[in-house]
Formats: sequence, C-alpha cells, structure tokens
Amino acid sequence: MSGNITLLKDTLAAAKRQGRAALVAYVPAGFPTVEGGIAAMRAVLDAGADILEVGLPHSDPALDGPVIQTAADIALRGSARIKDVLRTVDEVHRATGKPVLVMTYWNPVSRYGIERFATELAEAGGAGLIVPDLPVQESARWREQAAAHDLATVFVVAPSTGSERMHEITTAGSGFVYAASLMGVTGSHTSVDATAGVLVDRLRTTTDLPVCVGIGISTPAQAATVASYADGVIVGSALVKAMLDAPDETSGLTAIRTLTNSLATALRN
Repeated sequence: MSGNITLLKDTLAAAKRQGRAALVAYVPAGFPTVEGGIAAMRAVLDAGADILEVGLPHSDPALDGPVIQTAADIALRGSARIKDVLRTVDEVHRATGKPVLVMTYWNPVSRYGIERFATELAEAGGAGLIVPDLPVQESARWREQAAAHDLATVFVVAPSTGSERMHEITTAGSGFVYAASLMGVTGSHTSVDATAGVLVDRLRTTTDLPVCVGIGISTPAQAATVASYADGVIVGSALVKAMLDAPDETSGLTAIRTLTNSLATALRN
C-alpha cells in the first residue's frame, strides 16, 4: 500500500491557493493514553489543523523541552510502543482524511527495521517521516524505502545550517522542509526569533519545497507572524501543555480544541 505524500503536497498547495499558511499540529502518541492521544489528535484536526505530526515517544528526547519530555515519559510509562504509534496514524487518518506524519528520532526506526517501518507506516496511511537527528548523508536507506512507499522524508534545518549543507538537505528531502525557528530545544517562547524569517528567505533560494516553521510558536499572534513568510506553522509544545495543565482528560480535549481553533483562525484571517 502506498503512503500519502501526495495528500501532504495537495494540502500544502491548497492552503497556499487560499492565501494562507497551513497549520501543522504536533501531539505525541500514547499521551495521556493511546486512546486519549487518538482523541486529542482528532480534536486538533477537527478544530482546524491541516496536518498532523504524531510524535513517537522516546526515552531520551534530547531535542525536546520539558513539556514534550513530560508527555513522552507519560506515554512510555503507559507502555506506548511503535505498534501503538502506527495504530494511532491509521485511526486518525481514517477518521479525518488529513495527512499524518510521524516525527521520531532515528534510533527506534533503525531498531524496528527500516523497510518494515516504511511498509507499515504506508499501510497505516501515513504521509511521511520527520527525522530531526538523521544526518542526510546517512539517510539513503530510509529515503529509498520512503520513495518506494510514497512517503515524505522531512529534514530539519536550523538557523546555523551552512549554505552547502542546506542545499544537500533540501535536495534529499521531500514533502516540506522543517525550519527550526531558533537554536535549542522545543518549547513555548514569548516571541518568535527574527532568525526564523531569515532562515526561510535562505531556504527559498535553495528549494521549491514548502517551508514550515516550528519550535517556540505558542500563540495565535506568533502563528500569524510566522504565517506571513512561511508555508506552514508548526505548533507542538503549546498544545501538549494545554493538555498537561488540564485537570482531567475531558478538560484537556476542550483546551487543545480551543487553542487549535484560535491558531487556525489566526492563520485564516
């Protein structure tokens, strides 16, 4: 079965035709439970998110801040595993018809089996994989399997990335480019660093792929600022924090739905 890279491309293109950036939401699988995570992901997509990133919980999330680390720890203590992540992708995509990617560190994919993971992700209706710690020069085996199964390979580019390496990364990637708005770990910030706009401008000279900006975006105002120059706005920690701060799962769903709706409204306006 083929993956959904075409759906991902079409979704980004449709947002562009509407004169807006796409809203990309990140929620870790298995948080607060596997079923609760599925419900949360359906809620954000129903509330206006265009694309979903399903986080694969990792025991050493070195690039993630405390909010996502806490959620990943809850998921792992609840015994969330790769099979649960793939089931989450399948159920959320079937329920919403929207593109769903997996965001993960490379080690779990490598240990699971590269061909096996690509095959099962495509069978689940996944659109691709975001791999923040996979060096492009070591990615050939994955990219071969991704291409064979119509899956996107999304690499992360940082403000510190040099021009030659940026060209190498964007040439190898597909679907979109994940532009990190700042150096450091994920998390909410009071403002969006000006380097994000500079990074997007640099990427525009290197690739025709859509550029989606993430890390540090937590409010509708910040999302609108980033939307003025990016093809997509990625929000993760703020959504996870809304659920962590809620007194119970029902309240968490209401909170994450409300925040997503306000973010989507900001982009559509």
